[in-house]
Amino acid sequence: MTDQKLTATPGQTVGPFYGYAMPWPGDNELVPPAKDGAVQLHGYVYDGAGAPVPDAILEIWQPDGNGDVSRNSGSLRRDGFAFTGFGRNEVDPEGRFVFSTLDPGATEAGKAPFISVVIFARGLLNRLFTRIYLPEDTAALTADPLLSSLEASERDRLVATREADGSLRFDIRLQGEDETPFLRFPSHED
Repeated sequence: MTDQKLTATPGQTVGPFYGYAMPWPGDNELVPPAKDGAVQLHGYVYDGAGAPVPDAILEIWQPDGNGDVSRNSGSLRRDGFAFTGFGRNEVDPEGRFVFSTLDPGATEAGKAPFISVVIFARGLLNRLFTRIYLPEDTAALTADPLLSSLEASERDRLVATREADGSLRFDIRLQGEDETPFLRFPSHED
């Protein structure tokens, strides 16, 4: 046996053939839209030329409003009561996604609350990872280690906009000048 480092098998092109099996009824409703505290998270997925991507799928993972990360099994099943913190949504033909969720709480005191996002789309060899931060706690945003490691313009692209109706707007740009900052994890290297 040698100390040779093995490299991961490269990813495969994702979709657009995944659409028939991955979506399920209510996949984008982490909470029912009429529930107290429900917030709509919405936006668009754009390609490098600024055109909407009509066949992406987004997955989100997040803590509840108290910052507790659910350890419940069955995150794909919705019972209307248990918050599992997971949702999936295929974009519409205009590239729009919508989730009914809760504002996530901070997982630790003084930490900036965020929603983890995974993007699947045609032409991507591997899925993309990013975060959506809430705009309200500017002190926590300033102290966040990930945001602090980015240029100011990049930081702004990870913070959602709170709209007048209380919803969160967050657009994802896969390439180009205003590309969304994406995360790399050692276990997902190309």
